[in-house]
Amino acid sequence: MKRKILITGATGRIGSTLLAGLGNLDRYDITGADLEADEEAGIVRLDVTDADRLEELTKGADTILHIAWAEDDEDFLGKVLPVNVTGAYRLYEAARKNGVKRVIFASSNHATGFYKVGEDVEVTDPYRPDSFYGLSKCYIELLGRLYADKYGISSFNMRIGNFPGDDRPHSERSAHIWISSRDMVQLAERCIEADASMKYLVLYGTSANTGNYYDIGYLKELIGYAPQDDSAVLMEEARQRRETIKEDETPFQGGSFVDKKPS
Repeated sequence: MKRKILITGATGRIGSTLLAGLGNLDRYDITGADLEADEEAGIVRLDVTDADRLEELTKGADTILHIAWAEDDEDFLGKVLPVNVTGAYRLYEAARKNGVKRVIFASSNHATGFYKVGEDVEVTDPYRPDSFYGLSKCYIELLGRLYADKYGISSFNMRIGNFPGDDRPHSERSAHIWISSRDMVQLAERCIEADASMKYLVLYGTSANTGNYYDIGYLKELIGYAPQDDSAVLMEEARQRRETIKEDETPFQGGSFVDKKPS
């Protein structure tokens, strides 16, 4: 029997990649959901703040990939709280009521963006969000911790680095945290298939980049994640073609996010 998967934010850059990539594995029964339905693409309508709709869509689901996210990440009161934070709470409540086994949340490296470049950052280190965007990611990671401890829902948080969706890093900074499409799909698949005994996991989601900000080597043994791509190879190819590479490295791992101000 195929495992039933719900993907929220399925028309976005990450969501659409996972919908297609995981669908190609032909062992999952996947429902893609987003604000606007798209029958041709197999996308159903979902407002993540709609508790009743979430309960409907999570019935019988084994795993939820929660990718949906409001675009205006700095409007904390107007958008981040009601869409991102409330939406995650509604989703976890629906998961609890319907017996969903695992929720995989698309977190972000911006949960620790105020660590300086060169500092070794482990997933167990304290949060240092670089923006309201990063702060809301921290909150939802902790929401997953609560639901794992209190209700036994296996909660995974993928702190995704840079995912442009066109399989090439676009700047010096992004090369340190970049993840390719096939590695993104593999990472999600390994999180779905990870042993049921793993009740809570936080990890950084990048490819096997030379000069990676984060050590991800242990993930091969832990969940079987073996990324295939390295941003340094693509950056060198770009240099050989004499393409201009944006120099945007800053003292902080969060890059320009540390300078963002609330709108």
